[in-house]
Amino acid sequence: MFDNIFEAIEQWMRELLSGMISSNLSTMFTDVNQKTGEIAAQVGQTPQGWDGNIFALIRNLSDSVIMPIAGMIITFVLCYELIAMLTEKNNMYEIDTWMFFKYFFKMWVAVYLVNHTFDITMAVFDVGQHVVSAAGASING
Repeated sequence: MFDNIFEAIEQWMRELLSGMISSNLSTMFTDVNQKTGEIAAQVGQTPQGWDGNIFALIRNLSDSVIMPIAGMIITFVLCYELIAMLTEKNNMYEIDTWMFFKYFFKMWVAVYLVNHTFDITMAVFDVGQHVVSAAGASING
């Protein structure tokens, strides 16, 4: 007689505890997914979307300060490389036209990269934003 009472109390306690644990876990997973979605939305913002004024300031600094300094550094490096290239070949006695094509190609690549540094940086931010938003969407889903 007492065995049936104790078994019923034990069954009731098991159902009560398992229900509470299950409810807490489901609530916890829902909260974690919701917070992860909110974090993904904030982290996934582009610099323009985060603060347009700071983005414009950084763009202006890049165009008016960093680009001229980088241009001067590239000019010095390319002049040094041209002088070294000419003196290496015995003051143009053993000249090869391929050297000039290689030099002009290096020069073009350097100037192109300096001119498009800000665009390349923004492309990296856009790819990161796309990855974060895709990850946030898959977590929310």
